[in-house]
Amino acid sequence: MDTLKHLLKNNSEWAASILLDDPEFFHKLANQQHPEYLWIGCSDSRVPANQITGLAPGEVFVHRNVANVVAETDFNVLAVIQYAVDVLKVRHIIVCGHYGCGGVQAAFDNFRHGMIDNWLAGIRSLSRKHHQELALLDHQAAIDRLCELNVLAQARHVANTSIVQDAWARDQKIAIHSWIYGLDCGLITPLAPSMHGPPE
Repeated sequence: MDTLKHLLKNNSEWAASILLDDPEFFHKLANQQHPEYLWIGCSDSRVPANQITGLAPGEVFVHRNVANVVAETDFNVLAVIQYAVDVLKVRHIIVCGHYGCGGVQAAFDNFRHGMIDNWLAGIRSLSRKHHQELALLDHQAAIDRLCELNVLAQARHVANTSIVQDAWARDQKIAIHSWIYGLDCGLITPLAPSMHGPPE
């Protein structure tokens, strides 16, 4: 049986290196969680929220799923948003997609993969809605544009949740950010101005 000893060894070396820099790091981390940021991103293993933003453990609360979808019927993402907003009092919610997203490509190509097709239904609808714009682009450019459109749509979904609407109604300061990450350059690009209140 493979016991993944190399991962355990990596963990041990990582923890030791952290303690060399700050002997109290884990003690402090274990006794607090006050992140300012909620990150809603893709499950893609190439897009680790902490690393690409340069944030330490404890500084960002993270939810990831295939194609960074925020579905109004998904109790998982809603529970994360509610905990982040009502308990952690985050000030920023970042929806971050990435170019070359396999989930977005599957939705665009309308290729059957099984149960995940249901998860991607909203992105297929988005592709149909923007068909005229996407039809003017070559295949990869159209997928990348759909990645951007998906981020913008999911950020609007966050803004339209009762959780965030109620927080804004009680004057809780929350900004929603729509970002996209380039796998080929490592850079994040904002796609729209931040939302500080209900979409018009």
